[in-house]
Parts: sequence; structure tokens; C-alpha cells
Amino acid sequence: MCIVMEYADNGDLYQKIIDYQKSKIHFPEEEIWRIYIQMIRGVRALHNLKIFHRDLKSANVFLDKTKGVMIGDLNVSKVAKKGMLHT
Repeated sequence: MCIVMEYADNGDLYQKIIDYQKSKIHFPEEEIWRIYIQMIRGVRALHNLKIFHRDLKSANVFLDKTKGVMIGDLNVSKVAKKGMLHT
């Protein structure tokens, strides 16, 4: 299987957290909610397809300049079939 997705030209969430820590400023609350809501919608879309990510972390959440959020690195994800999870 090959999944092709658009380029995340704003890096990943982990790097953004590190950048904020280095500059000693906090995430704006609006930005936290925007990223969180998009992550939850992405996970819900995967679950509706019976795909379970199993490695969701900030380094696997990619950001683009248009404020879009993408979930990546599905290498250890599982697909549920007949109530069972299969790699």
C-alpha cells in the first residue's frame, strides 16, 4: 500500500512545541484548540474506516502553512476486521 499526501510545509507539532519552549512563550489557546479539533476529526475519520493509529504523538502530527493538520506515520496502525485488529 502506498499513501501519498500533501507536503506539510510547517513541520510537525513536536518541533513547534520545542520552538515555543525555546522562545519561552506559550501556545495561543486558539491555536491549541484548532490543532486539537483537527486531530480529533482525523482520528475519528480513521476509526470510521476501522483503522487504529497506535502511535499518535506530536511528532506524527504534521502542520501546513494554511493551518491544516495531518496525521502521519501509519506504519504500526491496525485495521479492524470482524472485531479483531490486524497489522
